[in-house]
Amino acid sequence: MNDLFSDILLEKPSQTRCIDHGHGLLQIKGLAPYELCLFHIHKIAAYSPFRKMMTPMGHPMKVSTCNCGEYGWISNERGYQYSPIDPLTKRHWCAIPQEFLQLHRYALQLSNLPSFSPDSCLINRYEVGDAMGLHQDKDEVDTSLPIVSISLGLSAVFQVGGLERNATKKDILLESGDVLILSGHSRGVFHGVKPVKLNPLNPSSIYRYNLTLRKSQ
Repeated sequence: MNDLFSDILLEKPSQTRCIDHGHGLLQIKGLAPYELCLFHIHKIAAYSPFRKMMTPMGHPMKVSTCNCGEYGWISNERGYQYSPIDPLTKRHWCAIPQEFLQLHRYALQLSNLPSFSPDSCLINRYEVGDAMGLHQDKDEVDTSLPIVSISLGLSAVFQVGGLERNATKKDILLESGDVLILSGHSRGVFHGVKPVKLNPLNPSSIYRYNLTLRKSQ
């Protein structure tokens, strides 16, 4: 298992810490290497630039997005969907970097969950003050498969509730390098992100990136 990440992880696997938040919600501390992931994010954004997509209600999203993989998550006046074509560039999305796929596979191994190959990776870029409203992820064909979420850059407070929007919510601090897995019951719950705050100890860091790897089709 150590060989899987011998050329990728900045920390040894033994230094990671898994937190079970219950109901299939699992957090792995410090698994993802920031600099390497950021290198790939910049390459992906050079091919398919970050943009603020329009919601079906006709409003721009609060966070900027781009995608890689066989399918990309998009939003427009017709709703939310997965598309093999980037509506901005009119090209197919670029492939998911092997390092992202290895992180995905290793996170599932650490969580004792079956491995599968994601076909979509949505990248959200948050600026200071940006937030993500409560929502459910239900645009995938098979919503029983876990979602693997990788946090990079500025910290954020992840809110997770229940199957109803007004259910009691729990706050989880996500720091750079943390991986969060939504599986089982938590796969269908409402969740969101509170407004991202500046880190006074590192004022030059102005973004939070979130990668969500999933099987869309």
